[in-house]
Amino acid sequence: MSNATVGIIYKHRHVPARKEAERLELWLREKGIEVFTEEMEQKESLNGCCEESPIIPKTVDWLVVLGGDGTLLGAARRIGRYGVPILGVNLGGLGFLTGIPLDRLYPAIEMMIEDGLEVESLVMIEAQVLREGEEVCRFQVLNDVVINKGTLARIIDLDVSINDEFLTTFRADGLIISTPTGSTAYNLSAGGPILYPTMEAFILTPICPFTLSNRPIIIPDTARIQLNMRKESEEPVILTFDGQVGFALHYGDRVFLYKSDEKIRLLRPPDHSYFRVLRTKLMWGGVTQNKHGDN
Repeated sequence: MSNATVGIIYKHRHVPARKEAERLELWLREKGIEVFTEEMEQKESLNGCCEESPIIPKTVDWLVVLGGDGTLLGAARRIGRYGVPILGVNLGGLGFLTGIPLDRLYPAIEMMIEDGLEVESLVMIEAQVLREGEEVCRFQVLNDVVINKGTLARIIDLDVSINDEFLTTFRADGLIISTPTGSTAYNLSAGGPILYPTMEAFILTPICPFTLSNRPIIIPDTARIQLNMRKESEEPVILTFDGQVGFALHYGDRVFLYKSDEKIRLLRPPDHSYFRVLRTKLMWGGVTQNKHGDN
């Protein structure tokens, strides 16, 4: 296929992923497809919100990610947010985002080239931090934005407003603002609900709330969320994006969260089942009962 272009991003410092990327690049080039390959760097920065510019052009036709869900999250922020369809290939067990096992890589690539894969559009959160009225950080995430402390004295008071209307003050170790895609990540560990990935909603989940009446809440993804620290903290408070990139907040900073204009487009095979992935990853029992309760 002439004039087609594919980007390949593989897991950072993972030899099997690098070797598979090399084999796939050779296979694609033999078909006349132009290929760009990049190792996924996963670095945390507490001083800024900008990742390095990707090597892969944002105009490629497809992006293949070799690794796990963490690698795909980084690839989504770097390339996927420009609308490039992503095929996630898991080199280990089944992933929520990287749903293609390694032994199905080349049949899936063949279907991708022939436009035989389905496209699932996933919402992202855009985060903006204002300091003394000036924007100091803007970032997009596919999974979640988390605000918390990194010390033993972790209680933090967060005033939360929705569409300029005060909601409540969360007294907790922190707060998770999750997309439906991220509902099976940190949100789930903190007791939040699971949402189907294409639902149009966000979840606010407090982390170990001091007040037991502070529970997770689901709001429409059209809402604009504002966070403010009620008290000045002697310890650093960190805003974390997809669990991979961090930004240090100052007292008085205002954090705004809202739906991004861009969406992530994941490629799925026709037989993909989100519920099958849930059963596998969460190890839900497969024993069924009849209406009388017998096995």
